[in-house]
Amino acid sequence: MEWNLNLKKDRLEVGVSRVGRGLLICVSGGDKPHIGTAVVAVPRQSLTGSGRISSTSSVINLSGHKDELLCRELAERICSSTGCSVVCTGGFHADHITLQQLSEVTNAVNTITAEIIEALHTAG
Repeated sequence: MEWNLNLKKDRLEVGVSRVGRGLLICVSGGDKPHIGTAVVAVPRQSLTGSGRISSTSSVINLSGHKDELLCRELAERICSSTGCSVVCTGGFHADHITLQQLSEVTNAVNTITAEIIEALHTAG
């Protein structure tokens, strides 16, 4: 499954593949798409005792990269919602990005995350 969004200045792409019972997600976009982080999220029982599924994640960032901001949220939300282990990697880079543009990218990832969760639940 693939999602593509044209932002005001840049393009954001998110690809999702099933690997056995897990999910592999790749986020890329901006001026220089790259791999800047790798996040592994695994499902676990919520610590609240509510019986809900939550997630625990481990992150590896390449030096100087901030891509964890996008990939970790995406991986943890999808992991918690589906109960699947998730690996999310990738990177978004825009030269001289403003706070407004960063907010636009973050909002786009949140929107795509909700769409991915819906598609995964629909597909079964």
